[in-house]
Amino acid sequence: MTRDRQPPETDSFTLLKELSETPGVSGQEERIRACVSVHMAPLVDDLRTDTLGNLTGHKRGINPSGNKVMLAAHMDEIGLIVTRLEKGFLRFAPVGGVDLGALPAQEVTVHGRTELPGLIASRPPHVLTQQEREKPFTKAELFIDVGLSADALAESVSVGDFISVRQSAAELGNGQATGKALDNRVSVVVLLQALRLLQQRSHAWDIFAVVTVQEEIGLRGAVTAAFQTAPDVGIALDVTYAEQPGASAEEAMPMGGGPAIGLGPNLHPVLRELLVDAAERTEIPYTNEVLPGNSGTDAWAMQVSRSGVPTALISVPVRNMHTPAETVALKDIKRSARLLAETICALPDDMSALALDRNG
Repeated sequence: MTRDRQPPETDSFTLLKELSETPGVSGQEERIRACVSVHMAPLVDDLRTDTLGNLTGHKRGINPSGNKVMLAAHMDEIGLIVTRLEKGFLRFAPVGGVDLGALPAQEVTVHGRTELPGLIASRPPHVLTQQEREKPFTKAELFIDVGLSADALAESVSVGDFISVRQSAAELGNGQATGKALDNRVSVVVLLQALRLLQQRSHAWDIFAVVTVQEEIGLRGAVTAAFQTAPDVGIALDVTYAEQPGASAEEAMPMGGGPAIGLGPNLHPVLRELLVDAAERTEIPYTNEVLPGNSGTDAWAMQVSRSGVPTALISVPVRNMHTPAETVALKDIKRSARLLAETICALPDDMSALALDRNG
C-alpha cells in the first residue's frame, strides 16, 4: 500500500474514542486491526498483516544504510470467552488479566453468529448470606444474560465465542478521558500521532510501526514481529499505573506529568539516554519509571529477539487499569507522540553510538 496523500488531522480524543469502542479481545483482533489500518495507511509507505495478525506499517527513512527501528504498541484488549451454555445463560472465562470485581452489572457484547448485547449478572444480594456478601466475586458466581431462551441462545452462541466489554469513551474534566481498552489503545494513538508528526520531518532510519496482537496473554505478537522485522532498535509503547487512591508514589506515575521513560534491565541505557535527551531538548515533561525486572510489555519480547535488540519503553500513565473505566490525561498522549517522533529523528547513523561499551 503506498502513501499518496496527506492524512487529515484527527484530535487525540476522537481517535481514542474510536479505537476504545472497537472490540479486539486477544485472539480476535480483526475489527480493531481494520480500524487502525484505515488511520495508518496514509502515514506509511507500505502496510501488511502477518500470519499471527500483527499490523506493520513501513515508513522509509532517508539513510541508505537501512537501519531499522521497530515501534510496538499492542492493539488487543482483555476480555472473556464462552465456556458453557447453561439454561439460557452463558458461563465464561477471562482472556487476560480481567478484574472479576469490576464485572458485575457490566454490559458486554457476545461475538457469536450474530453480535448479542448482554449483561454480566449474579445472584441478587437479598438471597445471599452475610458471609457470601462479604466475599469477593468468583468466576463461578457470575453469568451473562442476553435475554434469549436456551434454544435461541444455542442457535446464536457457541462455546469458544469471544465476549468484549461494551463501554462508551467519554471526556472528563481537566483534559482527561475515560473508556475501556485504553490499555493499550492509548499507545496506538501515540503511535499514529507520532507518524503524523513525522510526515513533516526527515528521519534517517526506516520505521516499522507494528501494532501487535495477543500482548495481554503473553507478548505473542511482539515475539513474532520482532523476529520477522529484525530491527536494530526497538521502542515499545504501553501504559503504566497512574497515581490514585491506594497506589503509592513508588508504584504509580503522576497523570498529566508527561510520558514515563522506563529504566531497568529490560531497557537499553544508551537508548534511554536518547529519549531523555530528546525530552529535555524539546522541553517535554517526563517521569522516570523504575522497572527492576520484566517490564510486562512488548519491550520484554523485543529485547531478546534474535541476537538481542537495544530496546526502550515509553509509557502513558492510566488510572483504573484493566477495568472498563480506565482514565488518561490527553496531554500525556500528545507529549508521548512528540517524544517518540523527536527520538526517531535523533537516532544516530552509526550503530556503534548505541554500544554499551563505547570505549571498548
